[in-house]
Amino acid sequence: RYTEGVFPYRSACSLPSTVCVPALWGSFPWGMKLQSVSLWLLGIILILCSVDSRSFRRCLISTDMHHIEESFQEIKKAIQAKDTFPNVTVLSTLETLQSIKPLDVCCVTKNLLAFYVDRVFKDHQEPHPKILRKISSIANSFLYMQKTLQQCQEQRQCHCGQEATNVTRVIHDNYDQLEVRSAAIKSLGELDVFLAWIDKNHEVTSSA
Repeated sequence: RYTEGVFPYRSACSLPSTVCVPALWGSFPWGMKLQSVSLWLLGIILILCSVDSRSFRRCLISTDMHHIEESFQEIKKAIQAKDTFPNVTVLSTLETLQSIKPLDVCCVTKNLLAFYVDRVFKDHQEPHPKILRKISSIANSFLYMQKTLQQCQEQRQCHCGQEATNVTRVIHDNYDQLEVRSAAIKSLGELDVFLAWIDKNHEVTSSA
């Protein structure tokens, strides 16, 4: 029972508590209330989806990508000329990397940076000083990128799903199937695939 002219205060608790919207139950027609709640829920869903799809873009890579690409182009022909297995690949193709989900981009980037820093650059023995300087410059840039991604890991924005794990495993397995020297040369020659993927999937800022 209620006093005429006074509407009892109720909460739309047919919904979960996290989305429960207090309302003056008798204030609006049922159609308006349902429409308002539906629009509100749709807005929340769109916001959450937008955050998920763009979350990797918060993981900024602060480095001079143009300098890295330029350094690689200067040594690309010399490196690939040493490749004795032209029909074999270590790094997954660009098409394979493009299938990575947005939430896994940070993880795959982190894993591939570690792959080059911990294996490829260390395994490659370069006798020519000029080429060695360029490789060292690229390696230092990769180390810097690793540090910038560390913030994403600390903020738990670097999600590693099963797809990211599988792609990383395949790359390491391909590398292990070749003799170390050949694997390192092959991976260096495919560096442009990784750089193109970074350009496409990351918001890059200049470190200068």
